[in-house]
Amino acid sequence: MKVRDSGMPEEEMWERFFDPATILTSFGLHHGVYDLAEFGCGYGTFTLAAARCVQGVVHAFDIEPDLVSMVQEKCRYAGCNNVRAMVRDFIGQGTGLPDNSMDAALLFNILHHEEPVALMTEAGRILKPGGILAVIHWNYDPTTPRGPSLEIRPRPEQCIKWGRQSGFAFDERHRYDFPPYHYGLKFTKQNETETIPWQTVQQ
Repeated sequence: MKVRDSGMPEEEMWERFFDPATILTSFGLHHGVYDLAEFGCGYGTFTLAAARCVQGVVHAFDIEPDLVSMVQEKCRYAGCNNVRAMVRDFIGQGTGLPDNSMDAALLFNILHHEEPVALMTEAGRILKPGGILAVIHWNYDPTTPRGPSLEIRPRPEQCIKWGRQSGFAFDERHRYDFPPYHYGLKFTKQNETETIPWQTVQQ
């Protein structure tokens, strides 16, 4: 199942909106992270930066075969051997990763999907207790040059509510501004949270 229209611009424009290394560092993903899952790798904007941060493997998923092929080629060119980019309908099927297996997960510009809680719950299932869920999205602002329509664009408060419903803890100190057009939220999987099977979420 594809995500609702994101208003994602062409790659050249998209790349100008982000400093991937700085954003990942803000979330603390430069220290002590071994394996990481990326939900919707797109052009690979954050994939290669994440590969340089983690000590283990970046599992990068996207439903678009052309984008996955692009990311694989970029990784080969850059010599990043710790990326496993694959075509996967992670919304309909889940990631296929084992329970409690990842140190961190990225949900970047994707929570305008029809089932945001299901996405966050799947992230919670695969994260180890204490694992990090990093979220970024377009600011809720009609002046942004691109991005999904405001009718489906989530505000930070909505994402925080969904995260807590999905079993994550959130500390207000972990709310970030990523100029020019994005905000960030850092969630932590609570140690006592029981994992919820993906099939249950879909019922």
